[in-house]
Amino acid sequence: MFDDSASACRPPGRQRGGYADPVARMAREIAAEIRRRSPGIGVKKLHKLLYYCQGHHLSGLGRPLFSESVSAWDMGPVVGQLWYAEKEAPSPGGPSRLDEAELNTIGYVLSRYGRLTARDLEHMTHGEQPWIKANAERSPGRSARIRPEWMREYFEAEQDADEDGPVPDSEAIRGFVRGAAARREQPVAADSVAAIRSRMTRNG
Repeated sequence: MFDDSASACRPPGRQRGGYADPVARMAREIAAEIRRRSPGIGVKKLHKLLYYCQGHHLSGLGRPLFSESVSAWDMGPVVGQLWYAEKEAPSPGGPSRLDEAELNTIGYVLSRYGRLTARDLEHMTHGEQPWIKANAERSPGRSARIRPEWMREYFEAEQDADEDGPVPDSEAIRGFVRGAAARREQPVAADSVAAIRSRMTRNG
């Protein structure tokens, strides 16, 4: 399981210093840490969380978390290089070499988005500007790169909005989790981004 402490629920700080000099990471290293904290996670959900990790790290620290690009696919953001590299089987995860800043970003993203389903995350990303902009440049069934500056600008604006709005408390998070099993039994219908976000913050 991932860190559910108060510190994990805070976004990465907007700073350029305070951490060791960044080392170029591969997406598979970030994916291995997400899998370590969320055993059994599906591939589609993993790639959405990688997108959120990249976006929040760019907005918080001004640099990418991993070197590969994120692309807009029909199903939402995907790290194409990792997707194709793992078509046969997930990459083996060795000992983590991630630093404090990188682990903080992963912990924050899992605390914020980790309880949502792959379908929830797909709908959310389809309603966000980074995917929308890239999607406008691609043909159906093809992919288009989501530019890092789009992610940085979008997540900076989102963080500013979050700081002005209500912060979900532990009881609100527990209420959302309690309702997950019942929601699985309900008829499947497409959620709006607003509906998904409201479930992340309301109690019960």
